[in-house]
Amino acid sequence: MKKRVILLLSYAAMTTPVFAAGSPFDGAWKLNSSLSTWSNGELPQNMSLTIQLTVSGDELTYKSLNNTNKEKPIGSSYTVKLDGKPYPLLGSTRYNQVAVQKTASNELEILELKDGDVIVGAIWIFSPDGKHMKRWGVGKAPDGKSKAYVEYFEKQ
Repeated sequence: MKKRVILLLSYAAMTTPVFAAGSPFDGAWKLNSSLSTWSNGELPQNMSLTIQLTVSGDELTYKSLNNTNKEKPIGSSYTVKLDGKPYPLLGSTRYNQVAVQKTASNELEILELKDGDVIVGAIWIFSPDGKHMKRWGVGKAPDGKSKAYVEYFEKQ
């Protein structure tokens, strides 16, 4: 009987969704630009970026607002499965697909693609207490030049 309970608990742990609903990763994440860097040195001093994340079962809902330029704020929004497969992204001229997968218990890999070509590849790591998030990656700018970045976010 004891062995059966252990097996049942092990199976439940393996089949639990990537992040349960109401996870500490849900919420609004605000960029801390004083800690963040871009390899080309051109991170705007007044950069204002907020990301809203919600995980429900095996899906991630993402909404961002970059209002660094107060006269022309930009953002994107999508809901995708956490399976690493590319899904269509509407409303963006820079990329038209996004793929998200869990790579560790506190880590996501986010790929933003244009017609199957990776434009931005990033790893997001969430702190154990769920209050901080670091994302680092490489992105290809519209001019074709790539830059690496490390950005730090705080949960609001």
